[in-house]
Amino acid sequence: MNDSQSDGRSDRPSLFGPATGVGSLPGGDAREAARTATGSFEDFPFLPELPARGPGADMIGRTAGLLVEMYARVEPSGWRLGDRPGRDTRRARSWLGEDLDALEEFTQGHEGPLKVQAVGPWTLAAALELRNGEAVLSDPGAVRDLAASLAEGLRLHLAEVRRRVPGAQLVLQLDEPSLTAVLRGHVRTASGYRTHRAVDRQLVEATLRDVAGVQEDGPVVVHSCAPDVPFALLRRAGVSGISFDFSLLTERDEEAIGEAVEAGTRLLAGVVPGTDTALSDPAGSVMGVRTLWRRLGLRPGLLAEAVTITPACGLAGASPAYARRALAHCVRAARSLADNPE
Repeated sequence: MNDSQSDGRSDRPSLFGPATGVGSLPGGDAREAARTATGSFEDFPFLPELPARGPGADMIGRTAGLLVEMYARVEPSGWRLGDRPGRDTRRARSWLGEDLDALEEFTQGHEGPLKVQAVGPWTLAAALELRNGEAVLSDPGAVRDLAASLAEGLRLHLAEVRRRVPGAQLVLQLDEPSLTAVLRGHVRTASGYRTHRAVDRQLVEATLRDVAGVQEDGPVVVHSCAPDVPFALLRRAGVSGISFDFSLLTERDEEAIGEAVEAGTRLLAGVVPGTDTALSDPAGSVMGVRTLWRRLGLRPGLLAEAVTITPACGLAGASPAYARRALAHCVRAARSLADNPE
């Protein structure tokens, strides 16, 4: 452990901003979404996702469009692997290109962290179907092939974003909302009557480490807004940050969170609700974070170095006006945390 980690400080604090979004926004206008994502977070913008546009703009379809030498199409039951790129793959890639064009337009001259999101290997394996209709998760060989294809696709995607925004320090976020279900054997089979067996934790960890390895010179964040995020496993997998819904934490999580902070892992704490509601004052939104810090016995001055404030999950289900308010609220809550850590 280096000196910067030994007292609980992140060894790469400059690669994370004080606040950012999770990924999805409402609506279907790429330029408006890019304007919102970059204007709200000058220090830590993100590449927005607009699932309201339809199949191919949803998180699974968007990431399926990144795969190399693997292709998926929409079936009534969901996304299914096929032999060749079809209309759905072309649509996913077209929308991503549109989003990148808009991001490039609104990040001229940007220097500093910039976050891009994709579905991680285990949630993708739980959601994508093989030709027989069962999840890729049911076939260990298919899981290996999918992870390798995803890693290569992410490598190309990151290179494209670097080309378009050359001053950015890219942060790769892997969305893994199904990770806990994969670990516990709760992913249902196609029939719905059984579940796929739990995947060995060491295999889950190794696969995540391999896919995260495509981001050779920058941080990788794993995001899940599901309960029981496996903080210790993710830290062992070598990720730089963990993004989660703060309201779902339990006392069981606290020891693992404390260990993660002391090891230099960034916490992306989702404290702002993801759907329309009345927002508290910014200080109230981060009160729970301060309380957790005191319980863990962590130094208050470490808060701004270790925590990034985000919405609890994506904002696709919010109204456009609320989404803008929620992102602005994240910025003010992060400022409150930095100005008044105690």
